[in-house]
Amino acid sequence: MYIYYGIIIFIFGTIIGSFLNVCIYRIPMQESIVYPSSHCTNCGNRIKWYDLIPIVSYVILRGKCRNCGEKISKKYPIVEFITGLLYLMLYIKFGISIDIVKYVVFISILIVIGIIDFDTTDIYFKTTIVGLISAFVFLGIYYYNGLPIRTYIYGGIAGGGLLVLIILITKGGMGWGDAEICLICGLFLGLKFTFVMLFLSFIIGAIIGVILILSGKKSKKDYIPFGPFITAASVITVFCGQNILSWYL
Repeated sequence: MYIYYGIIIFIFGTIIGSFLNVCIYRIPMQESIVYPSSHCTNCGNRIKWYDLIPIVSYVILRGKCRNCGEKISKKYPIVEFITGLLYLMLYIKFGISIDIVKYVVFISILIVIGIIDFDTTDIYFKTTIVGLISAFVFLGIYYYNGLPIRTYIYGGIAGGGLLVLIILITKGGMGWGDAEICLICGLFLGLKFTFVMLFLSFIIGAIIGVILILSGKKSKKDYIPFGPFITAASVITVFCGQNILSWYL
């Protein structure tokens, strides 16, 4: 039964990953994520349902559009697989509970924000507002069930507040969108895990930044989006935050 649920959750994750791909592509284009239905960006033909099966359709079609032969980005099956894998890992860690629902929503939002920021260096308010609303919905659920929510409110203040402070001190060294992401992360993670997330964000960012500069792909003057680092750090914190804290203490 445990394996059966795991398989279902993985498949469900890949389906959600397919929808996240739509959001990642259309939001920067200022297009609706609902209409029109999925279509080839090259020939414009509507994609049949049997060509929309996550991962499987990409393999069968060999990464090309059935109608015009245009190559399909490998990013699509990768996002689907990673989403499915993360959902499965959440199930293994939290089981069937309110926590798995919360972190499924949280990680899904982060995937969209992180990849869009990586692709465009922009963070869109329509994505962060969904994160904020979702965070407050879960805080309401926690409060209704008598669970403490103070740590999550403090986490949001600490995460967003620290980034705002950095922005003001550096006079734009980081973007306001980064502060919005950290506010959302704090509301989902709580105070102590927010500090873990922030610490990991700067560590990952510093390592990747140095690698990019040494490899010549970026110069010291180039802007490097911070959203993907926050996303990676938050995912690590969800799964390993307590272990990291225990090791540190």
